[in-house]
Amino acid sequence: MSRSVNPVLLAGLAAMAVLAAAPLIAQTKPAAKHAQAHPPAKTAPAPAPAAKLGLGREALPEEIKAWDISVRPDGKGLPPGKGTVKQGDEIFQAQCASCHGEFGQGNGRWPVLAGGMGSLKSDRPEKTIGSFWPDLSTVFDYVRRAMPYGNAQSLSPDELYAVTAYLLYLNDIVKDEDFELSDKNFTSVKLPNAAAFYDDDRETTEKAFWGKEPCMTNCKPEVKITGRAVILDVTPDSKTAPKVD
Repeated sequence: MSRSVNPVLLAGLAAMAVLAAAPLIAQTKPAAKHAQAHPPAKTAPAPAPAAKLGLGREALPEEIKAWDISVRPDGKGLPPGKGTVKQGDEIFQAQCASCHGEFGQGNGRWPVLAGGMGSLKSDRPEKTIGSFWPDLSTVFDYVRRAMPYGNAQSLSPDELYAVTAYLLYLNDIVKDEDFELSDKNFTSVKLPNAAAFYDDDRETTEKAFWGKEPCMTNCKPEVKITGRAVILDVTPDSKTAPKVD
């Protein structure tokens, strides 16, 4: 008994046979022809830079200038201006003396600005402008940036030069009340302790003390306690401690 063959089914089986044999045919092709038929993929282009988020804006030149107020020891950053010791005296008494005293001696626990010459090697050194500070630019920059306390950056350039001149006078660095400090003669003024400062040279002077492989465990045979806080009068005991409500 003969059976009829569905032509659609026959065509489907033939297509599946061709697909199954395709890998075998591809494997028997010469390498050169395969390379021509399938050239190597090109290197992917570099990704495009990320798009800007669109937040904020570029700072305006005048905005940058308002923040860029640092003054260096070589005078870079100094604003044009001038002021005398006498003018600085008036400004200092009105805006600075309430904290620092009329003569820079410091009121209460506020910083002392004058005096202390030769005290740096003593038990209680006075690190004032005249005894310790190395550069006049540090004085000008700090006053310009942070003073008067509670009203910082309120002084004009001329007032800043005048106050700085008065601080020089209080520390006996200038002797004349008519001395005028300006951006022109600023770098000619040298503070007494300038020569005592030097660049950090520990990389050379202390290199002999450095170990290539520092000890991390069992570095000492014995550890001894050499002092206790109560003996050093750091921690108060029950007899001397203040009462707290």
